[in-house]
Amino acid sequence: MAVEKASGELIWAYLVHLGYNMWCDHEHNLDPNGPSHIAAKDYLRFDEPLWRELLQRMRDAGVNMVVIDIGEGLRYESHPELAVNGSWSREKLEEELAVCRELGLEPIPKLNFSACHDTWLGPYSRMLSTKPYYDVVRDLITEVSDIFKTPRFFHLGMDEETAEHQRFYQYCIIRQYDLWWHDFTFMTVAVEEAGPRPWIWSDYAWQHPEAFFEKMPISVVQSNWYYGGEFNPDIAYVKAYDQLEEHGYDQIPTGSNWSTKDNFEGTVTYCRQVIPPERLKGFLQTVWRPTIEEMRPKHLEAIACIERARNAFIKDSNR
Repeated sequence: MAVEKASGELIWAYLVHLGYNMWCDHEHNLDPNGPSHIAAKDYLRFDEPLWRELLQRMRDAGVNMVVIDIGEGLRYESHPELAVNGSWSREKLEEELAVCRELGLEPIPKLNFSACHDTWLGPYSRMLSTKPYYDVVRDLITEVSDIFKTPRFFHLGMDEETAEHQRFYQYCIIRQYDLWWHDFTFMTVAVEEAGPRPWIWSDYAWQHPEAFFEKMPISVVQSNWYYGGEFNPDIAYVKAYDQLEEHGYDQIPTGSNWSTKDNFEGTVTYCRQVIPPERLKGFLQTVWRPTIEEMRPKHLEAIACIERARNAFIKDSNR
C-alpha cells in the first residue's frame, strides 16, 4: 500500500477532466449542457492554458489535491488503441504531474469504470465482464499507478450504472447483483496490488443499501455526493453521509456548483457535523464540465467555492 502522505492534513480536492468521453456515445439534444459537451469525440477536449491557470488558482485557494479523470486523455502504452487525437504521451502526463507537485497539489488518478461512463474505453466498453475487459482494466490500473508513482488513492468512479442514466445512449449495459460486486472486487484488488487505496463514488448505496453495507470493504474510501442546497437527512442523498459514518467508512464528501454555487459550503458544514475527524479525510469539489476555455467561469466559480468553505472551516476550527 502507498504511504498516506500528510495523513493528518485535511484534503481539499478538485476534480479535473483530462478526457471527457464519459457520458454519451452519440449526439442528442436533451442535455442542458448541449450535445457538444457530453457526446464522445475523436479528439481531446482540453485547453492547456486553462489547465495551468486552474492549477495556480487551486494553489492560491488552498487546494492541496487534484484528482485527474484521465479517460481517453492518455495514450496508454499498454493500450494505445484507446487514444484520440491529442491524447497525452506518458512523458507529457509525467511532466504535468511534476508541475502539480511543485505547486503543492497532490495528483490522484481517476479512471471511471462505470458502464455509464466508460465510452473512453472504446471497444472494451462493449465487452464488460469478459476476459479481454478484465485484462484491459488491470493493465490500465497498473500503468496509471506507475505513472503517478503509486499515488495515495486511485478513484474508480463506479457511479450511475443504471438503466435510467443510460436512457439516451445507443448502447446500454448495466451490471447487477453478484456480477456488479464481482467486477468491482476485481478492480479494487487490482488497485491494491498496484499500491494505492481504492476510492469510489458511493451512490450504489442509494439503491442497494443492504448489499452495499454488507459487502463494501471498509478499506475503500467513500465519496457520497449531493449537489442540492438543502441539507436535510430525510433526503436520501444526504442521509447516505450519516449511513456511511454509522458503518465506519472513511469519507471524502463531494459537492459541486452544478446546481447551486452554495452547495460545497453546505456540504462542508453538514459533513463536519456528522463525520468525526478520524474518518473525515477531506472534501472534493466537482464542476462536471470539460477543461475548455468556454467553461472557464464555472471552473473559477467552483474553486472560489472551495476557498470560501475552507476559510470558514479554518475559522470555525480556531474558535
